[in-house]
Amino acid sequence: MAKINFGGVEEEVVTRDEFPLEKAREVLKDEVVAVLGYGVQGPAQAMNMRDNGIKVIVGQRAGTKNWDKAVEDGWVPGETLFSVEEAAEKGTVIQYLLSDAGQRSLWSKIVECLNEGDMLYFSHGFSVTFKDDTGVIPPPHVDVALVAPKGSGRSVRLNYLDGSGINASFAVHQDATGKAKDRTIALGIAIGAGYLFPTTFEKEVYSDLTGERGILMGALAGVMEAQYNELRKHGHSPSEAFNETVEELTQSLIRLVGQNGMDWMYANCSTTAQRGALDWKDKFRDAVAPVFTDLYQSVVSGNEARITLEANSQPDYRAKLEVELAAVRDSEMWRAGAAVRSLRPENWKK
Repeated sequence: MAKINFGGVEEEVVTRDEFPLEKAREVLKDEVVAVLGYGVQGPAQAMNMRDNGIKVIVGQRAGTKNWDKAVEDGWVPGETLFSVEEAAEKGTVIQYLLSDAGQRSLWSKIVECLNEGDMLYFSHGFSVTFKDDTGVIPPPHVDVALVAPKGSGRSVRLNYLDGSGINASFAVHQDATGKAKDRTIALGIAIGAGYLFPTTFEKEVYSDLTGERGILMGALAGVMEAQYNELRKHGHSPSEAFNETVEELTQSLIRLVGQNGMDWMYANCSTTAQRGALDWKDKFRDAVAPVFTDLYQSVVSGNEARITLEANSQPDYRAKLEVELAAVRDSEMWRAGAAVRSLRPENWKK
């Protein structure tokens, strides 16, 4: 693996230069990759591998929206599209990409489909790390690994199509064949990873659950609401409050931060913005630090996993979720956002 200096700490990573797609195809030439679940990550990983010349089949419950989507994406019932159990029986690499709650509920059937030398693949360390709650304990005769793209399934597909790829972590939990590492990296390259960095199942799930509850979604949405509400409390219009809170961030600043880093952002804004942002940065960091400490402990203790499994296993979970999402969608802030988005030049003719 290549050694790269990340902020003064040297880490080993796998790039496409040292593990090109041709090598991945050679490693996987005799494999049948069964992608179980056509929800969030399944479509992107399945289609990227198919486009890269890997033999892929899909397992999905018939009569569902995701089954219909798989058909629309070119998977053929009885040829490349099967029930979850049938696909698991036919595959030599079983990509277990159902929801975490779904993995728990189907595990007793899937484990019976695992033959000696198969690989059980995850894109999340959840089920194995929290095995006391999920019951997912792989048998000793299979490889167990994960490749976790650092982005949504939609981004995995879109980045692949525009040639940029998306970074991913990888881990080998169990090496029954002696080939688990090569198989895992080959799968990471085949799904379109930009580069791969090593982790463990535990570290992947701890960082992932913290990130999505924190700055990636939960904290971001909460801080946005707090600023929007404060501006509105002092008489600023919805349009002004939304533009100063969300639109300028998403349409301008965060893209520049992604391209050039935060120091560049500070150096290239007005001196007034620069002085104020630098002065307030540490206050916000110190204010939210205790919340992140609580969050991480809640993740490591398994509390977040138990909450997730209990909520997502309820038969009316989807209905309750829609109520929560409607409350966000129908709030003044996000209705203002919809109006602002409609006024973007690219949407004028839609």
